[in-house]
Amino acid sequence: MKSNNLREVICKITKEHVKRNKSMVFGQNLLGVGQVNGTIPKELKEKNGIIDLPMADVAGGGIVAGAALSGKKPIYIIRYQGYNWFNMTFIVNYACKSNEIWKIPAPIFIRGISNEGSIGPVSGSAHISLFYKMPGIKIFSPHTPKEYQKIYRDFLKDKSVYYISEHRKSYDNIIETKNYLYQSSDVTVLLNSITRQSANKINEYFQKSEFKVSIIHTYRLKPFKLSKKEIKTIKKTKKSILICDNDYEDGLPAIIKSKICNHNKSANIEVLALPYKTAGHHPKVDVLPPSTVQIISKIKSLLK
Repeated sequence: MKSNNLREVICKITKEHVKRNKSMVFGQNLLGVGQVNGTIPKELKEKNGIIDLPMADVAGGGIVAGAALSGKKPIYIIRYQGYNWFNMTFIVNYACKSNEIWKIPAPIFIRGISNEGSIGPVSGSAHISLFYKMPGIKIFSPHTPKEYQKIYRDFLKDKSVYYISEHRKSYDNIIETKNYLYQSSDVTVLLNSITRQSANKINEYFQKSEFKVSIIHTYRLKPFKLSKKEIKTIKKTKKSILICDNDYEDGLPAIIKSKICNHNKSANIEVLALPYKTAGHHPKVDVLPPSTVQIISKIKSLLK
């Protein structure tokens, strides 16, 4: 039996959510070419829950927050995470705080989509650190079908706003990811978002060496959660811990670094993230997340 990839799982969840909860999906150009990389079910139209918002990003969050107050648990799609800057105003200042202040929950399932490569200074990369410090929001970065399904089930039972950081290059994923953990590692690598796709090749490379390199997939970002085995691996890491992400170093990677410090105060902790510069619209001025080759090269430098 053929397994569903992440794109197909998102489609199925969206279709069932709209039907079961009589809910809505909000966003811009949802029914346009590609239908958000094929993650919107083709059978859904305006008459049964698809709400195409005007190209006024600042207003969109307020419209969705209003829908959430009615108990609809709407899905909100931010097609480029760089647009978090425009969309977050009403979400963080109303939806995220409503339940705590007035005991009126405004749960929203936000799909923020990241991508890189010739898409300019505003649209690209991950920008979830903008939301991170605000109370009333939970943040995840699923990369596989089962991770996404679990997060959605938790959302249905929760009153919080959920921010789901997706990456366009993850939608074809079928196989669940695997950690590579040693009891006593020389280096432990934490991979988030698109850098997770480097895990298997990193493991293959260092299995041929005399060094032990553990690899941990992170996706439960706020509250930041690791399994007992993952925490044990971090505690017993001897030399260095490396955090890889497609955000700037001072964003989410710095937050994760502060969390890891609580588990290992002796190992060197470093970050490999986006180059600290503004992206352009041409490959020569791209700002890209660390590649497999770059991550391996960085690990080798930490092993010296």
